[in-house]
Amino acid sequence: MAAQQYFLALDLKDDPALIAEYKVYHQNVWPEIIDSIKNSGITCLDIYCVANRLFMVIEANENFSFEAKAAADAASEVVQKWETLMWKYQQAMPGAKPGEKWVFLEKIFTLPQ
Repeated sequence: MAAQQYFLALDLKDDPALIAEYKVYHQNVWPEIIDSIKNSGITCLDIYCVANRLFMVIEANENFSFEAKAAADAASEVVQKWETLMWKYQQAMPGAKPGEKWVFLEKIFTLPQ
């Protein structure tokens, strides 16, 4: 079975110093966070940045679900500490629901074969 792919976006606060700090944290992500990502069934996760906008690309195995990941994250004190710390740098995307961080990108084009 092919990997599942997901594409999401999130904004950072538009402050060059905060953006720089955020990037430093992502050069040294806590090992527990890496483990929580891998243990959820995510096999590849990349984050790209342009200005203050982030784009995340996830590849996951067939066992992955966002619901299970959210439940595991909610039960993890370390993940909650990381998420609280990251919110210092992040802000909701325009149109995001209350409490929503990363939002799914809408696919609008595929190159015809």
